[in-house]
Amino acid sequence: MKCYECSKNGKDSDTVAICIVCGRGVCRDHLVREDTPVWEGEYGIKLKCGMGVECKYEDVQHMKKVLCIPCHEALKENY
Repeated sequence: MKCYECSKNGKDSDTVAICIVCGRGVCRDHLVREDTPVWEGEYGIKLKCGMGVECKYEDVQHMKKVLCIPCHEALKENY
C-alpha cells in the first residue's frame, strides 16, 4: 500500500500505518502518533466524558492513536 498524501503529490512512499479515523494509508512523514482523547461516533469526533457533563481536555482519557495529518488537525480543532 502506498501513502495517500504522498501519492497526491506525485511521490511513491510505502505506508507504515493506517489512520484510525479515515483509513488512509500514511508514511512516516504524514502521520501523527500521540495521546488523543477518546471519541465517540462514526466519523464526527465528539469528546466523551459521561452523564451529559461537558468535559475539558484535561478530563478526557488519553490513548495513543495514529492519525493522518488532516484528521489530526480536525481533532485538534475539537480540543
